[in-house]
Amino acid sequence: MRIFISTGEVSGDLQGSLLVRALKEQCTLQNCDLELVGLGGEKMQAAGLTLLANTAAIGSVGLTESLRFILPTWQIQQRVKGYLKENPIDLLVLIDYMGPNLTIANYLRRVYPDLPIVYYIAPQAWIWSPTQKETQQIAAVTDRLLAIFPGEAEFFQGKGIDVTWVGHPLLDRIAKDAPSRDQARQDLKLNADQRVITLLPASRLQELRYLLPVICEAAKQLQTQLPDLTFLLPVSLAAYREQIETTAAQYDLSVTLIDSKDTLTAIAAADLAITKSGTVNLEIALLNVPQVILYCVSPLTIWIARRVLKFNLPFVSPVNIVLNRNIVPELLQENATANHIVQESLDLLLNGDRRQQLGKDYQTLRQTLGEPGVCDRAAQAILEFATKKAGNNPRSSQT
Repeated sequence: MRIFISTGEVSGDLQGSLLVRALKEQCTLQNCDLELVGLGGEKMQAAGLTLLANTAAIGSVGLTESLRFILPTWQIQQRVKGYLKENPIDLLVLIDYMGPNLTIANYLRRVYPDLPIVYYIAPQAWIWSPTQKETQQIAAVTDRLLAIFPGEAEFFQGKGIDVTWVGHPLLDRIAKDAPSRDQARQDLKLNADQRVITLLPASRLQELRYLLPVICEAAKQLQTQLPDLTFLLPVSLAAYREQIETTAAQYDLSVTLIDSKDTLTAIAAADLAITKSGTVNLEIALLNVPQVILYCVSPLTIWIARRVLKFNLPFVSPVNIVLNRNIVPELLQENATANHIVQESLDLLLNGDRRQQLGKDYQTLRQTLGEPGVCDRAAQAILEFATKKAGNNPRSSQT
């Protein structure tokens, strides 16, 4: 069985690696032959995927921000089309990464109409564009959707798609890979009583520009007010390290850079995280660490979003989206200032009542995300679906 998995960005590479590992384990248990090839990053490759192109650094939020990626994305898509013509597959699995994945899916749906397509972790267009063409396009190319959020499952079921809610894969990652707070501090050679803040500014190139400076400025102010603070900063991609070091030096910020493989350790050791909006917010919540979330895009992008597209999202962080209420602070665009970050950070560090309430909210969040075993359930569903569709013999029709 040959399966092509397509995703991009740092979070997609992480989620993809968990799925690749689970697919290989399930095939070993079922004594079946499996070949996995696709788009992703180093984590997926290390898990056993044959990497056709590295897309971990190709991703953006916004209109102007995406311009630099148009050419490399097109080149990768042409390479994928050429590969799939010469190497027929049994199943296509898409993970998030809406624009590029829809392009690939539409091509395959047109050229190989019998090829089964599974969407695992649908793009969050179901939240910000529930009646627009993006969700209609997702529905049009998807034979089966494996949902990670209950609301996602309900929404796409309403679109007539065959949907299974499997739960959120980060439950598995935390259960298997995350150390305890004490172990994390021991691994990082931190004292039990040190006050630690972990900074998570960037998994995309644009975030180095829009988020890293203001986070460093806020951290410097916090360091002035609480001199005993220790700052950790996991580097999501090695290519970002030099710019992070340069920016931290510009703000005279004392910070310890952590390799990406130790991101969970850096989070688990923290008393607080100051972070971009994204998948990492759920990791932070599952590790029971208070967090301040911020996000910015270019002035032109936000103007178009507000004035032309009429975007008016109540929340952007998955932590708040899942429960549909404001349980962690979000500082967006003009509110994403160093002073606001400092104010929220001090309150979360020093206000015991607020930390206690946040812990209760995090517990509710955990219960909403499902039960561990998510990746195995997703892998089993994918293999069962591929086997069921094998009667159509799509590879034979492709050749």
